[in-house]
Amino acid sequence: MSDETGRAAVVERAARAGAAVAEEHFRRDIDVETKGGKTDVVTEADRSAQRRVIETVRETYPTDAFVGEEEDELKAVPDSGPAWVIDPIDGTNNYVRNIRVFATSVAAVVDGEPVAAANVLPALGDVYTSDADGAYRDGDPVSVSDVADPERAAVAPTIWWGFDRRDEYAAAGGTLVERFGDMRRFGCAQATLSMVADGSLEGAVTNVDCNPWDTVAGVHMIRQAGGTVTDLDGDRWTHDDRGLVASNGDLHDELLAAARRIDEVRDDDR
Repeated sequence: MSDETGRAAVVERAARAGAAVAEEHFRRDIDVETKGGKTDVVTEADRSAQRRVIETVRETYPTDAFVGEEEDELKAVPDSGPAWVIDPIDGTNNYVRNIRVFATSVAAVVDGEPVAAANVLPALGDVYTSDADGAYRDGDPVSVSDVADPERAAVAPTIWWGFDRRDEYAAAGGTLVERFGDMRRFGCAQATLSMVADGSLEGAVTNVDCNPWDTVAGVHMIRQAGGTVTDLDGDRWTHDDRGLVASNGDLHDELLAAARRIDEVRDDDR
């Protein structure tokens, strides 16, 4: 078994293990804490799920680094060596509101580049994965949408805009509605990116700084499914870029123009 194949197997096993912890506590009486703001919430389920993911990975890769949203793990992807990027419950605001759209996300990264990923949505029963050969939903190969007409496209703003940036949030809604057939917002970045990968959405966009646990796994899936992911300049997206524009490829220029329009509002406010 090659190293990439081994990491792909472990990434799915670890994500499933963490998702089982999250699902066990879902719609139960759990304590909710706030971190950086009123809507930046965390639960003990987040921490327990992350620990389970790390325990599962360490059974096979005991010395690898971890990048995780919770506790004292790294907060940036290292440029060299292997690492695992974890979001134990992406969409915690959905989770604490008893909304089923949340995911346990794990990506295996080597020298800063993802080689395998898994997003497990336990309450919805979907498992999205990607490896060196492609992207999959529930074990079946998926590919991005072939919709090339913006008026037929459904796109999503993703990665939340804070209370001090609501003009950009409003601009995101306005410019996407003006340019595309419809708009969705799911409150879970990894679920949204997974839906771009499987063709349910034509694109997703934000102009904010992106945490690696919100993005890396889904970006790998989209690329392996034939899609395009760039920064706001149209260059290949990397884990330390500001902004993210993900699409089926056919609509990328239109989505990139929308992202730049959102960012103009940011620039006007500075």
